[in-house]
Amino acid sequence: MMGKFLAFGEIMLRLSPPGRELLMQTPRFDVWVAGAEANVVTQLAKLGHDVGIVSRVPDNDLGQSAITTLRGHGVDVRHLQTGGERMGLYFVTSGAGMRATEVIYDRAGSSFAEAPVSAWDWDAILAGVTRLHLSGITPALGPVPAESAIAAAEAASARGVAVSFDGNWRGKLWARWDSDPRGILTRIVEHADLMFGNHRDIALLLGRDDFGGEGEDRRRAAAEAAFARFPKLMTIASTARHVEHVDLNRLSARIDTRDDHAQTPETVLAGIVDRIGGGDAFAAGVLHALLNGQGIAAAAETGLALAALKHSLPGDAALFRQGDVDAFLAGGLDVRR
Repeated sequence: MMGKFLAFGEIMLRLSPPGRELLMQTPRFDVWVAGAEANVVTQLAKLGHDVGIVSRVPDNDLGQSAITTLRGHGVDVRHLQTGGERMGLYFVTSGAGMRATEVIYDRAGSSFAEAPVSAWDWDAILAGVTRLHLSGITPALGPVPAESAIAAAEAASARGVAVSFDGNWRGKLWARWDSDPRGILTRIVEHADLMFGNHRDIALLLGRDDFGGEGEDRRRAAAEAAFARFPKLMTIASTARHVEHVDLNRLSARIDTRDDHAQTPETVLAGIVDRIGGGDAFAAGVLHALLNGQGIAAAAETGLALAALKHSLPGDAALFRQGDVDAFLAGGLDVRR
């Protein structure tokens, strides 16, 4: 399963007030290169995989900073185009205690969102690629990005390239235009063998939420319904989160296949620094294990480990090495000397 891994999606800049301040409480921001797909390939690169990103950024200092950052992390940027007028931005105000984290998007009309479907030469892009990773964020950006995401999935499928898909529901983005999330996402998932999503994502795709049961039983029933609807789909990976307050969550991971499943115990996440990007870290961990030929139990544990570790790190992307994952799985919380 090893080989070239490619992700397609928008690269943005994330701006956050320092510490736990409110937005514009003081006129300062911490800035990180961001984006779900970029986060996944960044973490996979840190774990030694051959990865690349397909995207478009403006040809200015903001776009160049994103290219430089990703290249510095080991991501292949040969298919990262320059053009258009602006860099997509989003603002994150970190929560504290009983105050939830808030997100404001400023990405309308971005370079990536304005790229025409014809901008992507999939024959050239997919040459030598073994897996293409997509998310539900790209089609949420508007009708043209939606067609581009569908075209990417169709092109990969036609060339025998495996497709993984992360639901990444963004209601604020879908609500900006006359969209059909179910119809659009179905056309993408029909080409995927691996999906990251829970019973709510499956309910959206199937137009039903009658899976019955609670907890693990409900998630298994939802997975079986998805497998019945999508013949190519072989694996579904998901997390379950219980929020006590912003600084204390409990997280577990699960992977379902057509004839098996793996479920982890809950991990307590205390003293959370930043949970944004945790789902991308989980996806990278699952992909890392599966790309290395490990079973679903190891994949669930690795995904959970990286998701948990991401909560200790500010910014969007997880930046951990294999030794960090191994230490987490071994329970090593003491100082490493």
